[in-house]
Amino acid sequence: MAAHRDAGAAAGPEGGAASGACAALERFSTPVRDWFGEAFSEPTPAQARAWDAIAAGCNALVIAPTGSGKTLAAFLFAIDRLAREKLAAAEAGEPWRAGVRVLYVSPLKALGADVERNLQRPLAAIAERADALPAITTVQRTGDTTPDERRRIQRNPPDVLITTPESLYLMLTSQAREALRTVQAVIVDEVHALAGSKRGAHLALSLERLDGLLEQPAQRIGLSATVRPAETVARFLGGAQPV
Repeated sequence: MAAHRDAGAAAGPEGGAASGACAALERFSTPVRDWFGEAFSEPTPAQARAWDAIAAGCNALVIAPTGSGKTLAAFLFAIDRLAREKLAAAEAGEPWRAGVRVLYVSPLKALGADVERNLQRPLAAIAERADALPAITTVQRTGDTTPDERRRIQRNPPDVLITTPESLYLMLTSQAREALRTVQAVIVDEVHALAGSKRGAHLALSLERLDGLLEQPAQRIGLSATVRPAETVARFLGGAQPV
């Protein structure tokens, strides 16, 4: 992953041109590009601008109305990168290091469950368009996850882990943190609901502790429909990283 630069802010649908939105899809692999084109025709301006920032290795705060595809924008880039890395390792005959690559943190368990369900559809559809696309696994871990399921996650970590701030804290204070040593990107949804709150302070500490486990800081992507002032929330999201 590229070194982090100052965070980019992908704002609402008033920004960006249609030509730029179409060009944004060119950075994806053919199966992902074909699926997206069939499902949505072209990306929203918010998605195109988010991909510009994410592809540059920036921490990004994506602010756009509900229905603009913010969550898909964050996940699609992460999925595409992960698929490319897995495929390259397989073609080179190199062993794949098991571990979480994408960490999605939501303050709402229900939202996390919905995201996991919605992720399965594009993953399945993209896999149909690629003969050799490696499987990408997703799992949700919350306070309702049973001890057996938690041990299973620790033994066989998913590629994408969907969790809450509280469950992330518990993972970082146990041996389960070993599954997080491979995280490349952290997606924080509803970031406006966390900034300035006790839960937000808790999460900010956890994200810094997570970075302490990694060879290089994870890319942070925050998602919000409404946030004011944006600069304050961006500083919260970035933590020790420049914003």
